[in-house]
Amino acid sequence: MNRSPKRAILLVLAAVAGCSSSSPKPPRHPSVLDTLPPERRDAAMLGREVFRLVDRAADYRGSHLGHPPVELRVMGVDSLAPLFVRRIRVVNDSSVVTVAFRQAAGRTVTACEGNPQILEEASLSGGTFTVVCTTPAGSAAKYEVPAP
Repeated sequence: MNRSPKRAILLVLAAVAGCSSSSPKPPRHPSVLDTLPPERRDAAMLGREVFRLVDRAADYRGSHLGHPPVELRVMGVDSLAPLFVRRIRVVNDSSVVTVAFRQAAGRTVTACEGNPQILEEASLSGGTFTVVCTTPAGSAAKYEVPAP
């Protein structure tokens, strides 16, 4: 039986075309942040970053004989990120982390801060914790951040 190269190529192309899937992608499940109102969404985004940095600061303190980090760089963290500006300071021998949006225009919350107490609060309340945030007008308000 003599098969021509054209026929072999056509068979390969047909097989490859049959393997491709034209079915639509499954719908994306909304995250907890997608379901929140804008002011809570902004606070949750900032709060989760605050939590992450407070957790790293607690790890640093545990590894350095109880000395809290005095700057983000010693924890291996940049102060500038694409979305956030991050700061750390020591108050009464405890790290206080502040995270702010780089572009505050259109945001209902511009910055949030937290200390190591949010770690304990999150462990006792199923992951939820409270941060103090600043609005564009300069007033402070407490926001509950849902567990990730």
